[in-house]
Amino acid sequence: MASGRVSVVTGASRGLGRGIALALGAAGDTVYVTGRSVDAPTGSWPGTIHETAEAITAAGGKGIAVACDHLVDEQTKAVFDRVLDEQGRLDVLVNNAFAMPDMSALPGNFWERELDEWKLQIDIGLRSSYVASYYGIPLLIKAGKGLIVNTSSPGAKVHLHPLPYGLSKIGHDKLAADMAPDVAPYGIAAISFWHGLVKTDRVKLGLEHFPQMFEAIGGTAGAETPEFGGRIIDAIWNDADMMRLSGGTFYTSELALHYGIVDEGGHQPISFRQFFGAPIFEKAI
Repeated sequence: MASGRVSVVTGASRGLGRGIALALGAAGDTVYVTGRSVDAPTGSWPGTIHETAEAITAAGGKGIAVACDHLVDEQTKAVFDRVLDEQGRLDVLVNNAFAMPDMSALPGNFWERELDEWKLQIDIGLRSSYVASYYGIPLLIKAGKGLIVNTSSPGAKVHLHPLPYGLSKIGHDKLAADMAPDVAPYGIAAISFWHGLVKTDRVKLGLEHFPQMFEAIGGTAGAETPEFGGRIIDAIWNDADMMRLSGGTFYTSELALHYGIVDEGGHQPISFRQFFGAPIFEKAI
């Protein structure tokens, strides 16, 4: 059965954002996908917003590509103006836009790296999520029920990549925690996901060339597909007690166990709690 939801997934031309958007489309959502990759990929990895939108429609939803540079607030506002004009409301907002140069995932001292990494991971990452929430929440209020999901990682708590990766991730967790009391009176839940190892093109390349970086956490044995998080979002939306989660940060693997969700091929991604501990803003599931 089609969900009938209207969703926005920022940064959905490839990787995790694309996977979440596809899963929401498979659930029957109308999904607005944003990004800078319009006619051709930006950077080293394949994928455009139009390709994602077409795949969403093929999966059973309705994909709508919207070109947006999330460094430009006016373009972010235009996304939500379009959603309001075409749909009259918004049900789910996934804050996923994040620009991480290929070398940013590799070890190294932050002062020896490009200064632009701050702009790419904080301004495109954390700040754009604040701006998208700022413009998206009035549309969620119109719907009478809403869900905001920030994509984060254990890098919010432990040192996974050089600065400013961790600053962006802890900021996303705190953003959800502090939005929660403001939006609660309107039936809107704000949460943050700690994804595990996600099988994106970037991670696959890292596994191939730098396997030692992943040996401590078992390589791909406990990894999740990019679509995994989208299936969890669908389950949360259909939970009559969704609001109890608001303000919390959760491992996607643990939410999946709670809701009885398995990944592609019946695979059950492992919880990385054993390696990284509890989220700072953890709430009981």
